[in-house]
Amino acid sequence: MTPSHLDALCHVVFDGTLYGGVPASTVTAAGATDLSVDLVRNGIVGRGVLLDIPRLRGVPWLEPGDHVTADDLRAAEAAQGVRVHAGDILLVRVGHRRRREEAGPWDASRSRAGLHPAAMEFLAERRVAVLGSDGNNDTAPSLTEGVDFPVHVLGIHALGLHFMDYLRFEDLVPLCEEADRWSFLCVVAPLRLPAATGSPVNPIAIL
Repeated sequence: MTPSHLDALCHVVFDGTLYGGVPASTVTAAGATDLSVDLVRNGIVGRGVLLDIPRLRGVPWLEPGDHVTADDLRAAEAAQGVRVHAGDILLVRVGHRRRREEAGPWDASRSRAGLHPAAMEFLAERRVAVLGSDGNNDTAPSLTEGVDFPVHVLGIHALGLHFMDYLRFEDLVPLCEEADRWSFLCVVAPLRLPAATGSPVNPIAIL
């Protein structure tokens, strides 16, 4: 099982560049000389918002290959009585962890639930700072011909968002339901790895 981790801004190469047009050659076998995880060496602290898409649809999890649309995100906001604002840490639950624990492992590299690439317009409009999911954030198989991870390309390479993949929300959801509150202080503390393209993380939600 892939551990929860944070992707740095140098994590995605597209058309020979990183975010902001930085040359891909700045990432070598020795590490990244630009846009590494060291940019957030002092941590990320902000308002976290959890949107639970399986809860919205009345299912325990989304099946592999299913995707989350911008309309799903807006509907989850309305159902949960919360709104995503500029600078927020947006957390989108698809139920990946729960499915694996209850139904057993499968080849998630070939089939997994995630966001539809068009849903990234929602994140751009709301100007979120970080995107996290209990899956990989990207749907598999890819919904964009010729691009394996279009959500990562749009989010990290185009929008400059840090991504968090394979988080665990199963302990957080019942607390949010009990408190009837889906926003909280979120604290993320990456390891201080000066040339790394990412870091293991264990984000903390403080309600």
